[in-house]
Amino acid sequence: MERGLFSEEHTIFRRQFQKFLDTEVAPYYDQWEQEGIVPKSAWLKMGANGFLCPWVDEKYGGSGAGLEYSVIMAEEMNRRDFIGLMASLHSNIIVPYIDSFGSEEQKQKWLPGCVTGEIITAIAMTEPNAGSDLAAIRTNAIKDGNDYIINGQKTFISNGLNSNLVIVAVKTDPSAGYK
Repeated sequence: MERGLFSEEHTIFRRQFQKFLDTEVAPYYDQWEQEGIVPKSAWLKMGANGFLCPWVDEKYGGSGAGLEYSVIMAEEMNRRDFIGLMASLHSNIIVPYIDSFGSEEQKQKWLPGCVTGEIITAIAMTEPNAGSDLAAIRTNAIKDGNDYIINGQKTFISNGLNSNLVIVAVKTDPSAGYK
């Protein structure tokens, strides 16, 4: 079903992504589910085809495409029930933290690899006794010179097995309460 908000260019992109899913994901997906991990080679193929973080600015290796491309990919993966392939989490939830809150140096260091699939991101947010209620997290990070020492526990870290960059939700000032 095509919607009025998508152009012919979007339709062409959708077909390309469907073909990618048919050839590079569908034949292997059940095996990945059984093994509990999507191989890094699949991430690299997604990146090589422009299917990771399409919205990232061209100066960091992205195509600067609109959000609708991410929506198209999410629709197609959901349509096929490929929920274990957490590319949408990587592209649309985790990497935007770097884009929005990272320094220029961090963006230059991490965003290009996020686009190519060389860097797979994860987010460590959920905690025992807090779930994903960020106001209730107990994990803290205490400044120690130029470093932070992190103390706490995290569970359910999606992409955690494959990741080589993890954003960890912590409190840097436990006395600040919910702020």
